[in-house]
Amino acid sequence: MKLKIRYLLEMAYHKLTEIFFEIAGMFPKKNLFFFESFHGRQYSDNPRAIYEYLKDNHPDIQCVWAVKRGFEQPFLEAKVPFVYRMGLRWLFTMPRAKYWVFNTRMPKWMKKTPGTIYLQTWHGTPLKRLGLDIKEVNMPGADTERYRHDFLQEASRWDFLISPNQYSSHIFRSAFGYSGEILQVGYPRNEWLMVDDRKTRIDFWERLGYESPGSDEVVFLYTPTWRDDDFLKKGSYNYADAFPFEKIIKKIPNCRIIVRTHYLISKHFDFSKYGSKVIDGSNFPDIRELFLNAHCLITDYSSTMFDFAYTERPMIFYMYDLNKYAEEIRGLYFDPRELPGPLAFNEEELIESMLSINRSRNNGKDNFGDEGYQRFYRKFCPLYEKKPSEIIVDDILLKK
Repeated sequence: MKLKIRYLLEMAYHKLTEIFFEIAGMFPKKNLFFFESFHGRQYSDNPRAIYEYLKDNHPDIQCVWAVKRGFEQPFLEAKVPFVYRMGLRWLFTMPRAKYWVFNTRMPKWMKKTPGTIYLQTWHGTPLKRLGLDIKEVNMPGADTERYRHDFLQEASRWDFLISPNQYSSHIFRSAFGYSGEILQVGYPRNEWLMVDDRKTRIDFWERLGYESPGSDEVVFLYTPTWRDDDFLKKGSYNYADAFPFEKIIKKIPNCRIIVRTHYLISKHFDFSKYGSKVIDGSNFPDIRELFLNAHCLITDYSSTMFDFAYTERPMIFYMYDLNKYAEEIRGLYFDPRELPGPLAFNEEELIESMLSINRSRNNGKDNFGDEGYQRFYRKFCPLYEKKPSEIIVDDILLKK
């Protein structure tokens, strides 16, 4: 009985929130940028890069972030103005903001009213199929038809969509069913990876709680993505990790492994038994610092490969479930053999690839000179005349 009453109260509160959100959106808009990254869980990604550009170049413009309760620490440390997502201040701030800057899909009841400009930055170059391009949806709480309908409805709200390259622009059209304006200017978050200043390395390890690695140590960054069919509930996924940490540490005693799981993975790993050899970097505010402090990236189907390529450092692709993932779970847009690094289909091949990187490491740029890496870089990491954030803010948004 109590559970039923609680459920009814939650439903009533949610309905009232929807109504007030829509009413608040009818009031005059404020010259305000409203940001959210990964549903309020991070101070990161393209929204962060755009916010930092605004703060440095247009300090007079008001900016506010939406933050999920329990995830406020990075915002407090950086002194970033925020409101709690779904809270009372949020309810009277987001609907009245002139600009929305988000990197994920938003609930469809958060209606954009006239006067608001919705900039969707998205959060990656796709290897795995997206949205309408997924043949059969295996996610909880959505069948294929409903999932596609929701994607179309979401994309219809966007005024602008950021794209990092021509390849992504083409896919975004079909995957999102998007007919609006695409800003093919590059991802603002990657501006940081192309700057020679590496001062952030000084305190990176200290903030992680570990001593800096010695000159003879090699740092691997492992970024596994989620599996659509291995879910706990809607928006929450498990990950049956197949990474042989213990074997790797024995074979490569001078290595460190930083693990960065996808934000939708809810399972928390306990790496304490490995000491400083395996480090959980999943809750580190922004992955870009992890990129700069890693000598090599190991991933499966994550879009991190396209961003990490800007560092010009080696990559290994651990695709132990390639056939299932490509044929049953999600599907891929191109043949993995085009990727700029070795494909490992089992533990032995993974360890051998890591040993090879360790043996030949030369300032973290071992295979960038390879023809395959150069071809990959030209296709997915184009350089633009202006910084993406400058084009987006000065040339487009502030002129609206």
